[in-house]
Parts: sequence; structure tokens; C-alpha cells
Amino acid sequence: MVNITTFLFPRFSENTYIVFDETKECLIIDPGCYSSEEQQELTDFISYLQLKPKLVINTHCHVDHVIGNKFIMEQYGIQLALHEKEVRFLGMMPNYGKKIGLTIEPIPENYLLLEEGDNISVGNSTFKVLLTPGHSPASISLFCAEEKILISGDVLFKNRIGRIDLPGGNFDVLEKCIKEKIFPLGDDITIYPGHGPSTNIGYEKENNSFVCNWI
Repeated sequence: MVNITTFLFPRFSENTYIVFDETKECLIIDPGCYSSEEQQELTDFISYLQLKPKLVINTHCHVDHVIGNKFIMEQYGIQLALHEKEVRFLGMMPNYGKKIGLTIEPIPENYLLLEEGDNISVGNSTFKVLLTPGHSPASISLFCAEEKILISGDVLFKNRIGRIDLPGGNFDVLEKCIKEKIFPLGDDITIYPGHGPSTNIGYEKENNSFVCNWI
């Protein structure tokens, strides 16, 4: 059975997820830990449960989702997985960090490049990679059909959708993605978004004013 633990780091109010099962193997998704206290909170949890990190995954490469990459990679000696078309945004982060007063060091470029349809295993469970652009050029979502779970990054939130005013954002692409990639997964799919509380597809179809007229 998949377990998902959420860490909400206050600098950007971003959800960092640790995904694990009974094998203790885990994925770390969108690490937003920046301060030493935030880093300690994450590592203490992993140590307490004796988890074994396998990969760190970026759903997309905006600063709030990647700021903890280097720390996690070095702490656990693991690789970063992301879509190839997000790599150039990752490379911009050190300069962008200077503009907003944050130190973001470059990371080794030994990436695991993900594509639509790839499978990522964690213990006895498998997540399928869905290409879900619109908020960013090549944002991915991770779907576990057996557990009815979607980790959506910044594509779809409770009662709202991802911003399209950031570099690479495109409203028409985002709409198409939600209608053709996310809605068909089923109303009972639980969504774990990049910000805010979890929700489900059925609720969003009925209550999210941004998407109600897309059905």
C-alpha cells in the first residue's frame, strides 16, 4: 500500500511529498526544503521510519519545487528525475535565486530523463508518468492506477488551476491537458497537488469554477 506524507514548507507554501510503501523504499517529490530546519525536518522523518530514498523527482522546475534538490541528492546519493524539456529551467535557478535573495547551487547533470508513459517503481508500487504541460512546458504528473492516486504538480489544485503567467505557461495547453489527461482517469482519483490540500477529480469537476465548463 502506498503512503504519502506531505511536508509544507512555508517559504513558498509548497507541498513536498515522500511516497513509500511497506518495503521502506521511497520517492522524494518536489523538495522545497531550503533552511537547515526544513532539511532536518525531512531527514528526521526519513530516519525515523528507516526509509530508503530511491529517487528525487521534479514534477516541473519552478524554484519552489527544486530548491531542495541539491541537498537531497547529496544527502542520500540519489539521482534527480525530470522531463528533458524542464532541464533548461533548472539551469536558470542559480541566477534566479540571486534575484530573490536565495542561494541555489548548480547540481550534477546526471539526470534520469522521464517521458510520457514511463513507469517509476517504489517498492511494490508503480507510478506512470503523464506529460501534463500548461503551467510549465513539460510538467509531469505521477499516476498510480492501483491506488487511485495522482501527484499533479501545479496543474490542478482544489478549486483552482495552475498559473499560466510564468515562463512556458499556456492556458490552451493547460486546458487540453486537464480535459484529455486528467479527467479521464476517473472521478475517484485522489489528487495530491503542488500547493494546497488534496482533492479528487470528481470534486473538481463539480466545484472548480475554472474547469466546470470543460466537461
